[in-house]
Amino acid sequence: MACWLLLAGLALGISNTPYRIALGVGLITAVFSAVHHAEVVAHRVGEPFGTLVLALAVTLIEVALIVSLMLSGGAAASSLARDTVFATIMIILNGLLGLCLLIGGRRFGEQSFGLHGVSASLATLAAIVALTLVLPNYTSTVIGPYYSAGQLSFVAAVSLILYATFIFVQTVRHRDYFLPIGALPDQETHAAPPGNPVAIASAALLLVCLAAVVVSAESLAPAVEAAVHTAGASKALVGIIISSIVLMPEGYAAVRAARSNRLQTSLNLTLGSALASIGFTIPAVAIFSVLTGSKLMLGLDPKETILLVLSLFVATLSLSTGRTTVLQGTVHLVIFAVYLFTVVIP
Repeated sequence: MACWLLLAGLALGISNTPYRIALGVGLITAVFSAVHHAEVVAHRVGEPFGTLVLALAVTLIEVALIVSLMLSGGAAASSLARDTVFATIMIILNGLLGLCLLIGGRRFGEQSFGLHGVSASLATLAAIVALTLVLPNYTSTVIGPYYSAGQLSFVAAVSLILYATFIFVQTVRHRDYFLPIGALPDQETHAAPPGNPVAIASAALLLVCLAAVVVSAESLAPAVEAAVHTAGASKALVGIIISSIVLMPEGYAAVRAARSNRLQTSLNLTLGSALASIGFTIPAVAIFSVLTGSKLMLGLDPKETILLVLSLFVATLSLSTGRTTVLQGTVHLVIFAVYLFTVVIP
C-alpha cells in the first residue's frame, strides 16, 4: 500500500531525488510483501505448484516491464530483452544458486535434493538457452545476432513447447521428481495449510504487490539508465538492475528455504525461475517484435557466450550428485563476480 501511495505522489508530479529514493524503499517493501503472500499461496497449493505460482507471476511482471521499456525506448532498446534474460540466468544460476548453496552448506554442512527434477530442469534450460541466445549468431538468413521473422516465430513456438512440456512433467506426470526427498505427492511436511479465503486473499494481494514492483521499477528505470550512462558502464548493467529487482521476491524466498534446509524448494524456485524467464519472456517479446516489426537482438557476444556455457556446465556438475556443500556455492559465486566485473569493466 505504501508503494502505491508513493506512486500516486509520483503521478501528481513529485519527482525529486529524495522522493525517488523513498520510492525505491517502497519497492523493497512491496517485494517482501509479495514474498509473504506467495508463501501463503504456496503453502496452500503445496509443492511444486507453490514455487510455480511465484515463478510465473514474477515472469509476467518481467515481460510487462521489458515490453513497456521497448515501446518507450524504440530501436535503442532492441537488445533489452536479451540483456535482461541473460542477466536473469546469470543471477539465478550463479548468484542466487551460489548463495543458497553457500548458506545451506555453511549452516548444515551438506544438503541433499532429488536428482530427477534438477536434471530435467537443466536439460530444458540448456536447450532453450542455446536456441534463443546462441544460435542467432550462426544462422545465415539474416546476419546475426538477429533471427528472421520466420525463424523468430519458430524458435518462440519451440521454446513455448519445451516450457509447457516441462510444466506438465513438473505438475502432473512426474510431480514427485520435484518434491523433497522422502515426501509423497499428497504429504505435507510442515504446518497445516491456510484455508481457501486466506489463500485467495493472499493471491489477490500477491498480484497487487507484484504490480507495484513493476510499476515502481518502470518509474525508476529512466533514472537508473541515466546513472548507468553517467557512470560510463555497459548498457547491459540496466538489464542486471531490472533482473535484480524482478527477482527479489523469488530470491528472498529461495534463500529462506535454503536456510531452513529445504534445498529442493530452493532449486525449484531458482531453476524454475530461469526456465520461466527464458521460456516465457523470449516468446512473448518475439511475438511483440513480429507484430510491431521491431528488431529483436538475441545473440550473445563471445564473452557472454563463454560465461553462459561455463555457468551451465558448472551447474550441471554441481548438481550431479544430489548433495551440495559450501564449495559448489563458492564456485558459482566466483563466476557471478566475474560476470559482474566484466560488465562494469568489459
